[in-house]
Formats: sequence, structure tokens, C-alpha cells
Amino acid sequence: MTGTPTRTEPPRAHCIADSAGGVTFDIVGDASPGAVLVLRRRGGKTAADTMRLPLTPTGAGRLRAVLPSTVELAEGRWDAFTTQGDETGEQRIEPGRRDLRSLVDRAPDPGRAQVAVRIPYPTLDGKLAVRSWSRAPHAEAGAVTFASGAMTVEGRLYGAGLGEGAAVEARLRGAEKDVRRVPVTGGEDGMFTFTLAYEPLAEGRGDEQRLWDLWLCPADGSPGIRIGRILDDVWDKKTVFRYPVLPVEGPRVTRPTTAYPYFTADNDLSVRLDTAKHTAG
Repeated sequence: MTGTPTRTEPPRAHCIADSAGGVTFDIVGDASPGAVLVLRRRGGKTAADTMRLPLTPTGAGRLRAVLPSTVELAEGRWDAFTTQGDETGEQRIEPGRRDLRSLVDRAPDPGRAQVAVRIPYPTLDGKLAVRSWSRAPHAEAGAVTFASGAMTVEGRLYGAGLGEGAAVEARLRGAEKDVRRVPVTGGEDGMFTFTLAYEPLAEGRGDEQRLWDLWLCPADGSPGIRIGRILDDVWDKKTVFRYPVLPVEGPRVTRPTTAYPYFTADNDLSVRLDTAKHTAG
């Protein structure tokens, strides 16, 4: 009589993220000594898109891997696996406890040349991945408020300074030469503020939806820096942060139109305009 095969538990990782960008992985389950932890960037095709971290025993049947903050990890989503040293038996890792407390309301030194963020998170299919950002310089969006058909954004610039002619550009996605530019007010420690009216974003083309991406230009003629929000523990803000949908009014608006800011899948700040379809009279 043949016995029933023993079912092994998939490896599970308890993670601790630190404010500098490091992550510690404590593996429990079917991960034997000699295994390594593999991070593989989704969609990557080069050797740089795979990171191998040694797993060392820590007692009580656990193995530990450490991703130091000093190790470069390209921006993107990195899926986590365990495998033996000879690259056999690769298994996806399931998420355990995730300690992200040090990521809440981070405020790095504004003079830092690069901002690196790594957030371990559960994927939609219940596996472990790491969301990584690496930006130099970086424009971090803060509070967003609304009044009189406009939005006002407060933020902080890292790795650069505001100079003469600093502005924010709203660039129409798919037609990046279509730009609306507004001035920026600077403050201490890299703080900046700008107000973007919705009416100019509705002028011109009659398409039913427009997506405007927001870029900070620190000085007149300087290249833009994509404005986003990454200095916290929320790896995907698109479905979490919701802002009011407001009517767009003014003489340049020819059809009923609404607007609201939102965060993209990369946690970058954009503005969406929706215009009512033409109807037969």
C-alpha cells in the first residue's frame, strides 16, 4: 500500500523594513539550510533584474536574509522566491507579518542625493513581493487641498534646490508637448507649494478623458522631476487615496467636465478630467 505523500508548507517570510531602505526577511516553513532568497524584478530580462541573498540560520527553525539599504535595487516590483544553492526547487514565498512602522511619515534629509524606498507587500495572488523606488532627485507630494476650482499641493524636494523660475508642469499624457505651467513657491528645507487651476486643463481638445501628469521643474529651463508620494508604508496608493471629484467651470469649458487628482500605479501624482459625451439634440 502506497502512503500519502507528505505535504510541505510553502516558505513564509516575516519582514522588517527600515527607514533607510533595508529589509530583513525571516523565513519559516519549507526552506532548508543552504537555500537562498531570490528577488526577481517583474518584466526584467537582464542579470541586474535578479538579486540573490544568502539565508543563514537564526535558530528555532528560521532562516534570515538581509537586503541592505546600500545595495542598489532598481525601481519596480520584485517577486520573492527561495531556492537551493544549485537553483533547484524554486518556490514563491508567502507573506507573514510585515513591520513597516519605520516607514510611516518618513522625512529624510532634504540634502540627500537619492531617495530609496523598499516596501514588502502581499500580491493579489497571496505571494510576497517588494516594491522598490529609487529617485534622484525626488519631489514628494504632501497635503492636497481644494478651493475655487483648483488644487493646492504642498511638497518637499530632495536632492536638489529650488531656483529662479521654479514651476510645476502639467503634461497631457499622450501629448507631452501640451503643457500647462504654474509657478512654485519655495520654503525652508526643500518645501514647495503650487496651485493648479482645473479650467486650463479642460481647454482645447474635445476628448472625453484627459490625464495630466505633474512634474516639478526646480528652475527655469531645468528638466522636470516627477511628483509622487513614496515616503510612507503604502505601496499602492491608487486604490487607497481618494480625492474629491469637482466640477470644472469657466468660459473655456464648453461641456460638463469634472476633475480630480489621483496617484498612479507608480504612486506618482496626476490629474484626471472627464468630459460628458456629445448627445444628439
